[in-house]
Amino acid sequence: MANLIDDIIRNAEQRPDAVALRHGEDATTSYPDLRDACLAFAQRLRDRGVHPGDRVLLCCPSVDAYVVAYMGVQAAGGAIVAANTMATRDELSYFLSDSGAKLAIGWHENGPSLQEACDETGTDLLVLTEYDAARPQSIDAGALADLPIDRADSDLAALLYTSGTTGKPKGTQLTVGGLSAAIDSAIVASGMEAEDRCGTALPLFHCFGQVAGMLPTLRGGGSLTLLHPLTLEGQLAMIPENGLTVMLGVPTMWMFLLYQAGEEGVGAEHFSTLKYAVSGGAPLPESIITRFEDELGVTVLEGYGLTETAAMGTFSQPGGPRKVGFVGSPVQGIELSVRDFDGRELGADEPGEVFLRGPQITAGYWNRPADTDAAISKDGWFRTGDIGLRDADGDLRIVDRVKDMIIRGGYNVYPAEVESILYQNPAVLEAAVIGVPDEKYGEEVATCVVIKPGEEVTPEDLEALCREHLSAYKVPRLISFVDQLPKGATGKTLKRGIDRAEVLKSAWRSESALRK
Repeated sequence: MANLIDDIIRNAEQRPDAVALRHGEDATTSYPDLRDACLAFAQRLRDRGVHPGDRVLLCCPSVDAYVVAYMGVQAAGGAIVAANTMATRDELSYFLSDSGAKLAIGWHENGPSLQEACDETGTDLLVLTEYDAARPQSIDAGALADLPIDRADSDLAALLYTSGTTGKPKGTQLTVGGLSAAIDSAIVASGMEAEDRCGTALPLFHCFGQVAGMLPTLRGGGSLTLLHPLTLEGQLAMIPENGLTVMLGVPTMWMFLLYQAGEEGVGAEHFSTLKYAVSGGAPLPESIITRFEDELGVTVLEGYGLTETAAMGTFSQPGGPRKVGFVGSPVQGIELSVRDFDGRELGADEPGEVFLRGPQITAGYWNRPADTDAAISKDGWFRTGDIGLRDADGDLRIVDRVKDMIIRGGYNVYPAEVESILYQNPAVLEAAVIGVPDEKYGEEVATCVVIKPGEEVTPEDLEALCREHLSAYKVPRLISFVDQLPKGATGKTLKRGIDRAEVLKSAWRSESALRK
């Protein structure tokens, strides 16, 4: 029997002077102070009628109070229903009603959406402020005597809703035991130590920020620095200001960080405290990894995981041989299989769908038995929906999403491969390759490109670059220059948000496309 807050309590007792939350050298929260704040918050939750097993919706940005509320819910024996701060009233109403949440916790700077959703569903709302992250003035030892609540490994710890391309989002169930296994595998894979200082601008309502950043840092006894709101200047400044040794982000964050470093004229000395940067959420173009290492002296380690695997699947080992484009080998406790669409196990260098199995895997989708059965086999293998291949050493390379794959005239085109070539042009800030309807080939390859401010590049330049490095059927025939790409909460590009009809209408077309 255990509770996720046990890590904070243990560190508070064994390392009372250690810093848990850090915002520069003069604004810190110790482990004892964090423990007290979390337990006091747990008591507030009980006073509001929260009992063990209840679901509690938390809608809050990445601030220290998020950690207090998250761990307070765990201490009270509840389960977090993590909600995006940009969610609409309708979305929040759905999360509240589908999860059966007993209480909602909202950041005081949120808009009216959560209050309106609570009014609509009859859910009690607790408003969270900066003061909830401060050390309580007094704690009633008698009232806290039975906190934290003992939990079973099978108890629900978090319910994270995954956005689907069709239908309503599904609630992914992460258990106490599953999260604990994921935390341990993250620490082992990364070599995280008590002296580490981890920083991120990732939203903690997303699985990557929670399980790869917040939870292993607090279990390992390190310090956590959160950035809100996300700005390019702030992301760059937080590294030396906090002496960060580990930084987490998604590819878009690293692209913009590289751009900002160039704008401010900073080099490797600015990043000297970083042991490595961890990238996940989507493949990071090889050119970006190379530039980080060559220009800034920063080692970028890629990992792979999904909400359904508690963010943990594979990881590139620190100090191991560098394999650009690969996301490492399975983490502790995870088994990996690559299969064709008939379910046949594939050999080295053969692309197929990636399957994962281990204690970190979701217990299933909340109240969705049919969806659970479709995603998880009876013997525990989770179908990821990603296309990957393993090399002779067993390391994984993610080729693309099954749903993102373009089939042009019977040939498979993987957008990530094309995007990696586009990023070789120094003027390209962002690129998204998509399939658009085509009468002759079924689908045609198109790309939307964001150019760096002050830079110039023509569609012909990009087409020529792709023709130099790619087979003819992979070369984009439609190229559209845009001001920005649609993004999700983590900064990850949402290709489903790109207007295909507009691309077909306004994009530049190559001569070969015009001749069809």
